[in-house]
Amino acid sequence: MHATVTGTPMPGDSVGASAQRIVANVESVIDGKHDAVTHALTVLLAEGHLLIEDVPGVGKTVLAKALARSVDCSVSRIQFTPDLLPSDVTGVSVFDQSSRQFAFKPGPVFANIVIGDEINRASPKTQSALLECMEEHQVTVDGVTYPLPEPFTVVATQNPIEMEGTYALPEAQRDRFMARISMGYPDRASELEMLGTRETSSPLDAVEAVVSDAELRAMIVAVRNVFVSMPVKEYAVAIVRATRDDRELRLGASPRATLQLVRAAKARAAMHGREFALPDDVDALAAPVLGHRLVPTSRALGQHHNDGDLLIAEIVDRIVRATPVPLGAAAGR
Repeated sequence: MHATVTGTPMPGDSVGASAQRIVANVESVIDGKHDAVTHALTVLLAEGHLLIEDVPGVGKTVLAKALARSVDCSVSRIQFTPDLLPSDVTGVSVFDQSSRQFAFKPGPVFANIVIGDEINRASPKTQSALLECMEEHQVTVDGVTYPLPEPFTVVATQNPIEMEGTYALPEAQRDRFMARISMGYPDRASELEMLGTRETSSPLDAVEAVVSDAELRAMIVAVRNVFVSMPVKEYAVAIVRATRDDRELRLGASPRATLQLVRAAKARAAMHGREFALPDDVDALAAPVLGHRLVPTSRALGQHHNDGDLLIAEIVDRIVRATPVPLGAAAGR
């Protein structure tokens, strides 16, 4: 079990105010993508990992960088390429001539927020180097285990797998991402605004931290303390279990998905200034948390013209609507 963030929790209303400051700071760079920004912050506060998947040029890396710069903690960036080695990510032991011993040189993964740019352009072997990091928050090199700093979040971007030079992420690694989001193209007004604000400089250069490292830790501890009633837990379990029995799905969501759905719901509740989670929190996060873990059947794909993302979104929406919402879910505290 990896180390956890410790400290005094931030009051509920303060978490909401701090979250609004971060969202506003990121939105000074990202135009018209409120849902993507709030989902990204939700994952950070829930101590998860985020996968941003979309076509090139829509601001995936900009979102990751803006979020990282909005909080005062250590940040590193890894540009994934086909020739990247696992040791380029995790670090390597090198022989020190002066001490006549091997010394470990930490890789870029030793940071609070690690931006993995175009993660699916690296080989599956290099992608797998992140598995231990993401699940156990540690790195093992030459039989020695090194803990990663806490909090630890990977924000990875990837291009759709149909694009040239990409490798599909292993299912085990996809499952370690708490949520997957897409940016989408900006609307007409946002694209026009972008032309006016970015012609001479990048707004990203002006982004500064609006939350200290201590405040971020206090927000994370507050999220951990958010109350989840038994009816809300049962509601989340019912949604996840329904994906395993759905006729249009070949692979449903894992138990890890259940755990991360509830964690994300707690973060969303805290961001809204509440100290308890509601079914609405689960509903709002079901698609980004469950979507990338589900594998549709070939027959279902054929009926939807092979548009897997659209099919998955429709299936998750149908399951959520069909699952009975518990009454008085916030009660029983």
